[in-house]
Amino acid sequence: MKPVVIFRHLATEGPGYFATFLEAHRIRWTLVAIDRNEPIPASAADYAGIVFMGGPMSVNDPLPWIEAECALIRDAVARGVPVLGHCLGGQLISRALGGTVTRNPVKEIGWSTVQAEENDTAARWLGPRAGDDAVIDRDGKAVVFQWHGETFSLPPGSERLFGNAECANQMFALGPHLGMQCHVEMTEAMIERWCESWPEEVAGLGENLPASVQTPAVMQAATPARLAAMRRLADRLYGQWLRGLVRD
Repeated sequence: MKPVVIFRHLATEGPGYFATFLEAHRIRWTLVAIDRNEPIPASAADYAGIVFMGGPMSVNDPLPWIEAECALIRDAVARGVPVLGHCLGGQLISRALGGTVTRNPVKEIGWSTVQAEENDTAARWLGPRAGDDAVIDRDGKAVVFQWHGETFSLPPGSERLFGNAECANQMFALGPHLGMQCHVEMTEAMIERWCESWPEEVAGLGENLPASVQTPAVMQAATPARLAAMRRLADRLYGQWLRGLVRD
């Protein structure tokens, strides 16, 4: 099978658990490091799937690689090559497919609860709400990790999988393509590293932080229990995404 290509936009926002998942399933992957100015392929034809990680930049910034990545996303969709996006990656998919990216009403930093939609697409991606294999509870809730200040609209033809009061569009699917505002790829080491940039992230928010912004101490204290639950959700989402990979 052709490899999965992963686009990294910042050295500290690599594939994390997603790479571990691919390796456990013996799926080859290759990395394109945008942070090292590596070139963006013009075509998706050489890949089984295409994945975009996060980053602190906005898809609305005048960066030369944004339109090139959006063009690659459109080429992948036209060829039936599945696309997966984490945070900035989800925003890139939305923009490429006709959506928009705007400032979210509040920043979300840390662990948060998201609510699953009740539609057939959500049921297919998320599975049952009861039983040993359930990744959402009976009320349709799950806990994910957040680190964003912007949000995407749902591109035409897509359906929302998750939302919450702080950010209406947390995740969407369009056929085999999955866009996420949240970060299900996190590892404990990544969370610790990101917390080093926390003072910069909250600068300008004032002394009274919104409830959607957690301190590093709160985030890291919750990580052992919440990371394990999110790992099960990630396994479910990534497993469903793998079903769409282009086979030779």
